[in-house]
Amino acid sequence: MLKLVSWNVNGIRAVDRKQLFQPFVDKLDADIICLQETKAQQDQSEVKLPAYQEFWNSAEKKGYSGTAIFSKSKPLRVINGLPEDIIAKYKVTGDVYGDPNKEGRVIVAEYEKFFVLTVYTPNAKDDLSRLDLRHKQWDPAFLAYAQKLEKTKPVVFCGDLNVAHTADDLANPKPNEGKKGYTTEEREGFDNFLKAGFVDTFRMFHQGNGFYTWWTHWANARARNVGWRIDYILVSASLKPKVVAAEIHADIMGSDHCPVSITLNT
Repeated sequence: MLKLVSWNVNGIRAVDRKQLFQPFVDKLDADIICLQETKAQQDQSEVKLPAYQEFWNSAEKKGYSGTAIFSKSKPLRVINGLPEDIIAKYKVTGDVYGDPNKEGRVIVAEYEKFFVLTVYTPNAKDDLSRLDLRHKQWDPAFLAYAQKLEKTKPVVFCGDLNVAHTADDLANPKPNEGKKGYTTEEREGFDNFLKAGFVDTFRMFHQGNGFYTWWTHWANARARNVGWRIDYILVSASLKPKVVAAEIHADIMGSDHCPVSITLNT
């Protein structure tokens, strides 16, 4: 069995200062840990995990964005960022906020039987000013990359996708329609992952609403479970029979997001 965990930590140093990172590692005891929004360079992190090898893709801008993979077994190789040919094809050149390719948003680890791809998808922004980048460039480019990897071997991709896919994936769908994280365009991007054959692992085992991975800091939302499911683990169709569990760990604190995990029968 292999356990993979994904968590938007919203600042790894902040979680570590709260003394909540090591308890998370100990409790879930994952073989592979994928992190988003690390907000640090590797040399700024004081996390010490002797059982894991660490691979980081940090943003050029300090204290912003970033992804990392911690792995008990050494990957065959690790690749940071989207490939140049895909960046060029989908014109992922950036916007007024900067170049998303310099924000440490994608990291891939290749293993013997599959790729692990983790992503911190750009946020569309409250005024939807980054929705165009997201809808026309980022989502199609990211899917193309996952499909390119899939030609070699199956893919597990995970992370903060910054979208609630269906009405069951957020506590208040009606008032949030058309707002960031729940626009037609963002949801269409997720639909395209499924149309391409990728499987939302959590929905293999859990149906309906009430399952969330992110809560605003306002109005005691987390305690009341008024949240959004925007953190996902998807797998290639060929891996679906090997997924034996998929869970949301809402009891693990330290970030405004909680970890999600899958167990694979390898």
